[in-house]
Amino acid sequence: MIPDTTPDQFSHRIMATELAVRDALLFTRDWLNRQGLPEQTCGSVELALAEVLNNIVEHAYAPDAAGEIRIAIALRPGRLCCLVRDDGAPLPYLAATDHTLPSRNVTRDNLPEGGFGWFLIKGLTDRLGYERANGENRLTLEFRLDIT
Repeated sequence: MIPDTTPDQFSHRIMATELAVRDALLFTRDWLNRQGLPEQTCGSVELALAEVLNNIVEHAYAPDAAGEIRIAIALRPGRLCCLVRDDGAPLPYLAATDHTLPSRNVTRDNLPEGGFGWFLIKGLTDRLGYERANGENRLTLEFRLDIT
C-alpha cells in the first residue's frame, strides 16, 4: 500500500484487517510528523484513528468478508480534518454513540470489555460527525490546531 499524498493532504485505502490498520497508523503518523505538527496533536490523531479503524475491523465487516477502509486527512487553517469511509454495517442507531459511560464502580473482574472507545474518540476530537449514504459509512473527525 502506497498512500497518495500532497503537501497538505493524505489519503490511502487499506483492507479491513488488524495488520493493515497497524500499517496505516504508521504511515499516518509519519505524514503527521512531516507536517511539523506538535507531538500531542500527532498522538491524539493517531489514537483516535486507531480506535475508529479497529472498530471498523471488529464490527463493520463479517469475519469472513473482505472489506476496505478509505482514509483521507487534510490540513486546513487552524484544523486537521479526517474522513474515514467504509462499506460495512452501519453504526448502531446510525450515529456515533451517545450512550453513557460504562460503570467503573465494579470489581476489576466485572469491568466491561468495551464501551469506552467512543468516549475516548469524542474526548480527543473537537468535532465528530457520522452519516450513512449509498451504503457507505462516513465518519469525520476534526482536531483544532493551535499552531502559530
